[in-house]
Amino acid sequence: MKIRVFLVDDQVLVRTGFTMVVDSQPDMEVVGQAGNGAEALERLSVVGADVVLMDVRMPRMDGVEATRRLRARGETAPRVIVLTTFDLDEYAFTALKAGAAGFLLKDAPPDDLLSAVRTVHSGDSVVAPSTTRRLLEHFAPHLPDREERPDERVTGLTEREREVLLEVARGLSNAEIGARLHLAEATVKTHVGRILAKLGLRDRVQLVVFAYENGLVRAGR
Repeated sequence: MKIRVFLVDDQVLVRTGFTMVVDSQPDMEVVGQAGNGAEALERLSVVGADVVLMDVRMPRMDGVEATRRLRARGETAPRVIVLTTFDLDEYAFTALKAGAAGFLLKDAPPDDLLSAVRTVHSGDSVVAPSTTRRLLEHFAPHLPDREERPDERVTGLTEREREVLLEVARGLSNAEIGARLHLAEATVKTHVGRILAKLGLRDRVQLVVFAYENGLVRAGR
């Protein structure tokens, strides 16, 4: 079964380029395209897709609102990778909170794009790239200061789980966290799963946002 990819961008040339990259892979195919968020929601009601590459700034309906509405359709909804031209884009941060599974620059190397599609399709989230870390660190200072009154759910984490949470928030992969904390990669994966369950979060992206919103990680730290 190929990974079904749907493209959403108001620039035809951009969609054409992404189509060539995606369709060149034996394990994925482009199943549809749209020029804005509203059109994407309409077409995705009848076209089955696994991963959506979603531009942020578009006419009629931007990628943030489209992502929010798409993810509201439930667990069967395709996962979304937000695409933007700008490294520090406030809309991209909002889209992550709206349910996007990752954030990628449009000028990212083709291999990075393909890797992101496979990663998101497997159920994980694209949070390791430095662009995502810089995005969150840039906007973290503008979030409410809750360092003195963090979410009560944090108190339910074990010391080890808090350590793993902080490393995830800094953008490290399971393998990198394992090396830093001297744990097996499978053990780290188990810890991440337990943390998500205890905090009631969906994926690693929401975990990163949660850590920044609650002052567990600050810009530059």
